[in-house]
Formats: sequence, structure tokens, C-alpha cells
Amino acid sequence: MGQLIAFNRPDGSTCRGYLATATGDGKARPGVVVIQEWWGLNDQICGVADRFARAGFNALAPDLFQGRVTQAPDEASHLMNGLDFPGATHQDIRGAVDYLRTLGNGRVAAMGFCMGGALTIAAAVHVPGVAAAICFYGIPPADFADPAKIRVPFQGHFANKDDWCTVAAVDGLASAMRSAGQSPDIHRYDADHAFFNERRGEVYDAACATQAWERTVAFLQQHTA
Repeated sequence: MGQLIAFNRPDGSTCRGYLATATGDGKARPGVVVIQEWWGLNDQICGVADRFARAGFNALAPDLFQGRVTQAPDEASHLMNGLDFPGATHQDIRGAVDYLRTLGNGRVAAMGFCMGGALTIAAAVHVPGVAAAICFYGIPPADFADPAKIRVPFQGHFANKDDWCTVAAVDGLASAMRSAGQSPDIHRYDADHAFFNERRGEVYDAACATQAWERTVAFLQQHTA
């Protein structure tokens, strides 16, 4: 189990986050910034951070909504629409990356789900020190974070039945990256949006989630160890 901490943002203020650290042989570990869905920093996201710690990574999930958590879609939409996305990227996520770089081996990846997936792409474009990025079913507006500008190893997990990150939108992301000379590792699943979230039984797909997790860990081991 991890714990809530406060870490510094570049502007000198602090952000709260859930930190789960790898234990064992004392070896310096890579880090992963886990970026929340629009529900907030809830138990499910903290559980993902714990899973990364058990897999050998130091994981930090910044609290982008400053303590607010919901299970209601309308309220979640309101919270997401009220989020300062540049501030979350350049302050909260960058602060989390900087914190983890001092805690482990200096190699830190960003990863996230839905809203957090879009912010993962933003971090890959804008945040210095991000060594790799793993996006689950989230794509930001290109005028905020153009995927063609990603210059770090990138893995994407997308759902074929997703009506937000549609097949066409994923095709566009992959095409933009490849046209810029990048080689994104894109995986598509015959599943619904949020298929990784085991607490949403109406969309959770255990087989797809397991496969995506195994690919995620292998990708991180390759690019952050």
C-alpha cells in the first residue's frame, strides 16, 4: 500500500499525490506517473499505482482535482471541463516526474487513462524528463499536444468500440506519428472504452486488461530500466 504525499510543482507550490514505492533489493527503480481518469484520484487509480510498485516501479498518481472524487458522470464531466490542462501538464505532472527522477534511477514514464491518456500525450510532448509514455484510450486536441511532436517511446492501448477515441481518431494519431518518423507501439482491443477499469463491470474486459497490463510492464521494462 502506498501513501498520500505532497510534492513540489515547478512554480513552487505543492500538489498532493498517491505514492507507491517498489520494495525489495534496494536497487534504484524506474518511476511511473499514473494519471487519473475524470473520476478523480480514486481507489482504482491508487490500486494501479500499487500494482506498478509490486511490478518493480515507483509510482506517483498526482491529484489533479485537489481531493475531489466522484462516481457521477455529470460531475466527472464538470470536473474535467474545469481542469486547467496546461497547468496540470506543466505543473502537476512535471512536478511528479521531477519527484520520481530523484527517488529512483532517473528514468520516469508517464501513463494514464481516458482524460489521463490525453494528458499522457501532453506530457510526452511538453514535459522534460519523460522517458516513455503509455496512453490508454485518450487523445488531446492537436493544438494543445500534437502527437507528431512526441520524441519518446510511445505505446497506445485503444478500444475498437470506443465512441470517443474512435478507430478513425486512433488511425490519425498513428499516422501523424509515423509521418513524423516515429514508430508508435499501438494496440487495439475488441472492447469498450475504459476496458481496463475493473471497478466498472459494464465495460471491464479481464482478458484485454490482462494483455494490456503485460504489454505495459514489458514496454516500461524495455524503456525505463
